[in-house]
Amino acid sequence: MSDKKLGFGLMRLPLTNPEDEKSVDMPVLKSMVDTFMERGFTYFDTAYIYNNFESEVAAREALVKRYDRNSFTLATKLPMMFLNKKDEQERIFNEQLEKCGVEYFDYYLLHNLNILYYETAERLESFEFLKQKKKEGKIKKIGFSYHDNAELLDQILTEHPETEFVQLQLNYMDWDDKNIQSRKCYEVARKHGKPIIVMEPVKGGTLANVNEEVQKLFRNYHPDMSAASWAIRYAASLEGVETVLSGMSNYEQLLDNTGYMQNFQPLNDDEHKIINEAAAIIRKDITIPCTDCHYCMEKCPQKIPISTYFSLYNEKEKESARSYYVQQAYYDNCTKNNSKASDCIECGQCEDNCPQHIEIVKYLKEVARSFESN
Repeated sequence: MSDKKLGFGLMRLPLTNPEDEKSVDMPVLKSMVDTFMERGFTYFDTAYIYNNFESEVAAREALVKRYDRNSFTLATKLPMMFLNKKDEQERIFNEQLEKCGVEYFDYYLLHNLNILYYETAERLESFEFLKQKKKEGKIKKIGFSYHDNAELLDQILTEHPETEFVQLQLNYMDWDDKNIQSRKCYEVARKHGKPIIVMEPVKGGTLANVNEEVQKLFRNYHPDMSAASWAIRYAASLEGVETVLSGMSNYEQLLDNTGYMQNFQPLNDDEHKIINEAAAIIRKDITIPCTDCHYCMEKCPQKIPISTYFSLYNEKEKESARSYYVQQAYYDNCTKNNSKASDCIECGQCEDNCPQHIEIVKYLKEVARSFESN
């Protein structure tokens, strides 16, 4: 792997149609991949379900077909949320090899392990499956992405020492969050001596699009550094972190990220103090801590666009009366072709699948009261 700590997360790709996740803008993506590689970065992270199942194909077209296989590192994931039988693992793995156009994966992960999906992994002997694929030379390193408490992470790493790395949600907003437990999970991974890949360093864009008060705080210290740079450097400064993934959805984001990460400088003491101030300010603005990952929507039987409604609700809560009417109009438009928040049947499948452990059913009721009461 390159000694550069920035990884290209192929989860929020550039689109020709913002309403259609399958509409990947390939010319833009190819330009982004080219610049990423030219600047010495080589780690690419995709998954079976990203971009409505199109991300792995996009990786093949923009990266694999255009670069020597030894020049980049490719990671993808086994979708635990879709598995019911053992033989499905083999079928999906072979499908992923074909979609990505490769004969092996450098890093391969069990996707989104939590208490529910760890039970699935144990029942289907998924770790054994990965070990077998490594013996066959089709996986170089095996690991998992994780969204649950530190106690369970300790249990998994104790029961599966064959794990070679873990992918954790680490950012300065979630560091001491009682649900996500970033700090505690980080400490468990360090205790077990596992290299860490960081996901959600900017919390689904929340830490890239901060309010004016935080922007001013950052600009006073670094006039030319973006808000995203503070968040990514924060994660990259942690000991034991190999790579920080950033889901870059346009060329400008890629230029920014690769610019300050080419000659990465860890945060100093003053910068850490500023980060702590920023976190306190941002925390006051967020009503629903949704990162727009869409995992909840994969399981929703009503096909409610949950993350879209949460975004509208958050904007309504923090903005002016004028913004309220703007968000109401967007909500009304969205419900013309989608289920309403009030169509929730409270099955709870969304909450089982939510990496942020959000009380989705409760908040959908709030959204319905807010936007449907008239």
